[in-house]
Amino acid sequence: MKKYLMGLAVILLAGSLLPMMVRGQDKERIIADSKKAKAEFVKTDKLMDPLFDHSYGYVIFPNVGKGAAGVGGAAGRGAVYEKGKFIGLAKMVQVTAGFQFGGQAYREVVFFEDKAALDHFKDNKLEFSGQASAIAAKEGAAANVKYRDGVLVFSQEKGGLMLEAALGGQKFTYQPNAK
Repeated sequence: MKKYLMGLAVILLAGSLLPMMVRGQDKERIIADSKKAKAEFVKTDKLMDPLFDHSYGYVIFPNVGKGAAGVGGAAGRGAVYEKGKFIGLAKMVQVTAGFQFGGQAYREVVFFEDKAALDHFKDNKLEFSGQASAIAAKEGAAANVKYRDGVLVFSQEKGGLMLEAALGGQKFTYQPNAK
């Protein structure tokens, strides 16, 4: 019974805090943080520079917060780019279950191979299931990467490297830039 109440408390806490985390960043800060995150990705692996230059589009989530105690959640806001030009903001939320405990902060970049893949994202149809995983951003990681269904994902632990980041349960929401 005590475990059940603790799990329920974590779910309620995550459900109330994650939306605040997602709303808590303004547009200018998200764009500035995204530019810094891009520089960190390229600094870690210079081979990522051509991905940024030649992908049809990408979204950078510079500050993703993740917490768990049996049940977990993550959230972040990011900047969306099409052919290198800022076109809007995005939200990412994730819910996980299983053996997990603690907290983590990381960056994530999702590259789109072509217009169809970016349009799929912009139509709020992109979700990652439990089988999807990100490539850990480290030197040489971008050397032989391949898009899967038009999408390629890298993650980087802030302050260090993430060996693997499961993307199970991630849902994205796109908001076009107000002209």
